[in-house]
Amino acid sequence: MISIPFIIQIPSGLSMQAFYGSDILQMIIHAGLMVKFVLLVLLFFSVVSWSIIFVKLRLLNKAKHETEEFMELFWENRDLKEIFKTCEDLTYSPVARLFSSGYAEFNRIRKIQASLDSQEDRDAPGGETSIRSQQAIMDNLKRSLRKATIDQTSRLERGISFLATTGNTTPFIGLFGTVWGIMESFRSIGLKGAANLAVVAPGISEALIATAAGLVAAIPAVVAFNYYSHRIAALGSEMDIFTSDFLSTVERQFFKKQRISRLGR
Repeated sequence: MISIPFIIQIPSGLSMQAFYGSDILQMIIHAGLMVKFVLLVLLFFSVVSWSIIFVKLRLLNKAKHETEEFMELFWENRDLKEIFKTCEDLTYSPVARLFSSGYAEFNRIRKIQASLDSQEDRDAPGGETSIRSQQAIMDNLKRSLRKATIDQTSRLERGISFLATTGNTTPFIGLFGTVWGIMESFRSIGLKGAANLAVVAPGISEALIATAAGLVAAIPAVVAFNYYSHRIAALGSEMDIFTSDFLSTVERQFFKKQRISRLGR
C-alpha cells in the first residue's frame, strides 16, 4: 500500500489566518465556481424558507386568535344570520370561513328545496315530503362543509411543502459541495505534486462551508415544518368538531321549528 504523507508546512512569514483569510467571508470569496453556485442555491432555499416561516407564523397566530373569537361568538349568539355578518371581518379564521360557506350553502339549498316542496306537497302524504327534503338539505350541507374544510386546510398548508423540500434536499446539496471541494483538493495535490496543508486546506474549507450552509438551511425548515404541521392539524380538528356542532345547530333551530309549525296546523 502506497501512502501519501501529509506534511503540515506553512510558507515562512505567512500565518494561517493570513493565508486563509480573516473570516468565513474570505473563504467564500476565494471558493471555486461550483462551490459558489452551491452556496447561491442554498441561499435561495434559506431566504424563501425564512419568508414562509415568518408569513405562516403571522397567518397561524391570527387564525388561532380569530377562531377563538368566533367560537365564543358562536356559542353566545344563536342568531346564525348575525354570526354570518360578523364573519365578514374574521378573514383569517378557517372555522369562521367554514361557517360562512356552510350558512350560504344552507340558505341556497333551502330556497331551492322550498320551491320544489310547494309543488310536491299537493301529491305527497303529509310530512313525507318534508322529511325527505330535510334529509336532502342535510346531505348537501355535509358535502359543502366537507369541501370547505378541504379548501381551508389547503389554504393553511400552502407553502409549507417548500419547507419539507428544503429540509430534505439542502443537506444533499451541501454534501455535493463537500464532495466537489474534496475533489478539487485532491486535484490540486496531483497537479502540484505536494500534499502539504497549504494545498489541501483551502478545498477542505470550501467543502465544510458548503456542508454547514446546507445544515443551516435545512434545520430551521424542518423545525418549522413540524411545528406548523401540528398547528394546522389542530385547526383541522377544530373544523371537524365545528362541522358536527353546526349541523346539529341547523337541525335544531330550523327543522324542529318546521315540524312544530306543521303539527300546529
